[in-house]
Amino acid sequence: MNQNRISEHREFLKDSLRLKINFYLSDQHQGFPAPPLQKPIEAEQKIIPLPGKDTWGRFRGTDLVDAIDARKSERNFLQTSLTLEELSYLLWTTQGVKEKLAPGTALRTVPSAGCRHPFETYLIIQRINGLDSGIYRYLPLEHALVLERHENNLAEKLNVATLGQQFIATAPVVFVWVAIPYRSEWRYLESAHRVILLDAGHICQNLYLACQAIGCGTCAIAAYNQEEMDQLLGVDGKNEFTVYLAPAGKV
Repeated sequence: MNQNRISEHREFLKDSLRLKINFYLSDQHQGFPAPPLQKPIEAEQKIIPLPGKDTWGRFRGTDLVDAIDARKSERNFLQTSLTLEELSYLLWTTQGVKEKLAPGTALRTVPSAGCRHPFETYLIIQRINGLDSGIYRYLPLEHALVLERHENNLAEKLNVATLGQQFIATAPVVFVWVAIPYRSEWRYLESAHRVILLDAGHICQNLYLACQAIGCGTCAIAAYNQEEMDQLLGVDGKNEFTVYLAPAGKV
């Protein structure tokens, strides 16, 4: 039975003893420095500052009970562009840094196992006021963006990478969370792979709730072609790879 074959691969989800043992074998315990909080910026790349909290006044006051009650997956987006203030707010609520602690460690707006925060946020932008279409990356330490590159036929390539889910390719922006596993492996070795998946859920749920404050919707996506998606973002697929994504737009 397929069930028996598949069940053999479930052990990594419940091996708490290994988690304890791995801590004492980890690079952290051996004194290796923590990996950086975010990927470096290339010398030729220009940092694009994002609006700060002082511009988010109209997003405040959303009732949490109402936001949770109204939260649902949306697959039909208006052609309306999002503002840079709205994008800034969604990025801060999902991966914003509240306080930098020791090297390689920071408190953010979402929880993460061991405070490791293994994700980079890439953005596939098509309709954000003030930004050209292209592939961007969020810089949480600066609360800014960096343009990774422009891409011809972006919507078409995104549609292929997401297995023909056309509503994703037509969204104003797609959040793509890319894991850098070593950030968590530094502390937990292979046990990190379990908690990385948990961290992804924390991030996306914050996006769902934040969207309610700005009249937007989103839909969590785990169905995509791994190689096509990694290639579109320009990541190597080994030390950095796509784990989760979500389009966002007005509804």
